[in-house]
Amino acid sequence: MEKSVQESESRLLSRDEFERRLEAMGEGESVSFVLIDIDHFKEINDSCGRDAGDAVLRRLEAAIAGSLPSDAVAARLGGDEYAAALPALPAENALIVMEEIRQHVAHLEIREITPRHVSLSLGIANKPTHAGNVGDLQRAAAEALYRAKSEGKGRVAIHVESKMILKSNYYPKATLDRLTKLSAALNRTEASLLREALDELLLKYGSAI
Repeated sequence: MEKSVQESESRLLSRDEFERRLEAMGEGESVSFVLIDIDHFKEINDSCGRDAGDAVLRRLEAAIAGSLPSDAVAARLGGDEYAAALPALPAENALIVMEEIRQHVAHLEIREITPRHVSLSLGIANKPTHAGNVGDLQRAAAEALYRAKSEGKGRVAIHVESKMILKSNYYPKATLDRLTKLSAALNRTEASLLREALDELLLKYGSAI
């Protein structure tokens, strides 16, 4: 059994290799990107010890590597955060795959931390549905992960595209039409362009906060 766990773990890439593969996938038609975070991992380390934390990481890595489609890739980004990229898979299908992994991990009996259960929070985003490039794809998945955490943890969330509610109340139609054309020309979502503008605004006037 130990051998099979080690073989599964070996399927996880280094962070650098994972990012290279993700960039390559991002050049294709579609890819779903997933961020995976262990809930209350610090509490596991503090209350059960680092050996227990390491055991959780090993079991999670085996579950991720052994349960993803054969063309998917995954990596540990650092600490208790992992990522996976699933090519040619819509976000809804990726959610089914990751929900199965989440439930599997939640029911694992890990001797070192019994009776504490391990829960995961996951955020999913898809290119081109939620982002036009890999950078925006990663940011969209991070926003989905934050939502999964803020809504109670132990769940999978798909990115919800910001529609900038009532933006028509703030901008004239001509400006919104130009935004739509710019979005098409750059192959980026309108929301990502507005976020970029907001980031630049905060950077410019951040010292005033």
